[in-house]
Amino acid sequence: MKLDRKEIIRALETISVAGEGKNLVESGALQNVMTFGDEVVVDLILSNPALHIRKRAEVDVMKVIHEKVYEKAKVKVNIKVQAPEKKMPEIKGKAIPGIKNIVAVASGKGGVGKSTVTANIAVTLSKMGFKVGVLDADIYGPSIPIMFDVEAERPLSVEVDGKSKMKPVENYGVKVLSIGFFTKPNQAVIWRGPMAAKALNQMIFDAAWGELDFLLVDLPPGTGDIHLSIMQSLPITGAVVVSTPQNVALADAKKGVAMFRQESINVPVLGLIENMAYFTPEELPENKYYIFGKNGVKNLSEDIDARFLGEIPLVQSLRESGDIGRPAALQTATPLETAFEELTRDMVEETVKRNNDLPPTEAIKITTMAGCSAVKKK
Repeated sequence: MKLDRKEIIRALETISVAGEGKNLVESGALQNVMTFGDEVVVDLILSNPALHIRKRAEVDVMKVIHEKVYEKAKVKVNIKVQAPEKKMPEIKGKAIPGIKNIVAVASGKGGVGKSTVTANIAVTLSKMGFKVGVLDADIYGPSIPIMFDVEAERPLSVEVDGKSKMKPVENYGVKVLSIGFFTKPNQAVIWRGPMAAKALNQMIFDAAWGELDFLLVDLPPGTGDIHLSIMQSLPITGAVVVSTPQNVALADAKKGVAMFRQESINVPVLGLIENMAYFTPEELPENKYYIFGKNGVKNLSEDIDARFLGEIPLVQSLRESGDIGRPAALQTATPLETAFEELTRDMVEETVKRNNDLPPTEAIKITTMAGCSAVKKK
C-alpha cells in the first residue's frame, strides 16, 4: 500500500509534544515526512531534551499513524533535540520616570567628606532652581538624615497610580531617602550584600520621587557590592569622585575612577572634587595651611584626564553646619558658599556636555563573580 503524505500530516496535527500546547505542525516540531510504499519516516525537532518527552513523542507519532492512516505502516521516527540557547538572567537598570539625571557621588576611601559634599551640592542645586533628590546609599553609615536635620523624620506612604509608594522626606528644597530613616540611632546595619541591595532597590523604585532634575546618590566608600547593585539598578548619568589631597586618599580615588571607567561599567566621570584642600582659621581668613598636601586632586585630574571641579577648604563652620543639619552652602556671602556654587556649576556644565556628547549610560549585569558585562537598555 502506498501511503499518502498529506494524510499523515493531517493525522500528526491531532497530537502535540508534552508541555508544548500546540500540535506537531503548529509548533514547528515536525520537520519532514517521507513515504516509501508502506514505510514512513517522520523527522521531529524538539526543544526539550528529556528522554521521556522524546519517547512519548515517538510513541504518539507511531500510534496516530497506525490508528488514522494505516495500521500496518512501518513507521520510523527520527528525533533531534535543539534546546534554546540559555541566556544569563539579566538585571537591567530601569530609568525612573521623571528623573532626568542621576549622579553618583563616590570616594575611594572613607573620611574624605563625601556625604558633606553631596549634601552641599544638593542644596546648591536647589538654590539654583533645580529640582533635587538625594538617595543615601551608604547603607552601613547613613549620615545624610543628620546633615539635612531630618533624622527624626519618617517617609510617609502615598498612593501613586494605584500603588503604595514612599514619599521622600524633604528639607531645604531637597527630597531625601536613607536607610537611616528605618533604623534606630544606636542600631547597626549588619546586612549581607543581597539584603542591602534589596533595601536600596526599594528606596529607588518604591519611592515617589516625582519630577527631579538631579538625583544625587551618596555611595559608600570604596568599590564594592553596593556600587555594583546601584549600577545594576540604575543607569547612572555620571559620577563625581571626592578625595582629600594626600597620597593615601589619592591612591584610592584613582581606583574609584577606574571602577567607573571599567569597560563593563562605563559610567562617565564628570569630575573630581578636592575636599579639605587647605585649612583656614576663622581669625586669619587669608591664611592657608595645606595640612594634607597641595593640589593633590588637581594633579590627579590632569593625570587621568578628568575635570577638576573645584576645591573646598577645611573650615570649622563646614563641620559645624553638617552636625547641626544645615549645610554650609546655605550660608550667604561666605567662601564656602562660593566654593560650592563654582564646583556645582561646573558639575552641571559637565552633565550637560556629557548628555550632548554621549549616549545614555548602559546599566550592567553581573555575569560572574569576577566582573560585569554591559547590557543595553531597551
